[in-house]
Amino acid sequence: QVQLVESGGGKVQPGGSLRLSCAASGIIFSIYTMGWYRQAPGKQRELVAAITAGDSTNYVDSVKGRFTISRDNAKNTVYLQMNSLKPEDTAVYYCNANHVLFAYDYWGQGTQVTVAA
Repeated sequence: QVQLVESGGGKVQPGGSLRLSCAASGIIFSIYTMGWYRQAPGKQRELVAAITAGDSTNYVDSVKGRFTISRDNAKNTVYLQMNSLKPEDTAVYYCNANHVLFAYDYWGQGTQVTVAA
């Protein structure tokens, strides 16, 4: 059974930092592209950051220079370090595991991030 369990969300003031974690089980973690998505109320879910099995990364323009995605294959965990948070970063953040070749795609349950004074 595949599980992706996110943690680390919460409420933070503008300019603050949070680190999200996503622990995976039931998959060969090291061969998956791992991604963080977010969905704000009334908006579509968007890709925030992704890291491939080869450690290549990409980010949505709005978070470049502020967020950093990383992975620890020994712990089957992907992280999203979020700095200089803005109110517009408020959303539910979801972890995703994707393997294009095998057409596998898995989602976590989401964790709320709220940026407000």
